[in-house]
Amino acid sequence: MSGVAVASKNLKPAIRVIGAEPAGADDAYRSFKAGHIIPSVNPKTIADGLRSSLGKLPFAEIQRHVDVIVTASEESIVRAMRTIWEVMKIIVEPSAAVAYAVLLKTNSISPVSASGSF
Repeated sequence: MSGVAVASKNLKPAIRVIGAEPAGADDAYRSFKAGHIIPSVNPKTIADGLRSSLGKLPFAEIQRHVDVIVTASEESIVRAMRTIWEVMKIIVEPSAAVAYAVLLKTNSISPVSASGSF
């Protein structure tokens, strides 16, 4: 998330960067809201590639470049994986489907919808 945010804001400073993360491994979401790192203790999500803990340097870039972080439920992640398969005939691993899970819920991220899980 931090790398994409840095690249995006450097290419187009006015762009709105929206982070997406599984609700069961939401340390970046909670840390972003709190303003300090809240370690991931026991992440439980099908998106196993996103179970790692947030580091100090990536978190600093997230704070600087990400506008909002939204979480996706396990059900919405599976639904996103299924939709990608049905439409594109591509099998994606769960971590790759998290951002799409957020987009499937809504076409527009508003401050209200960005305040919690989809």
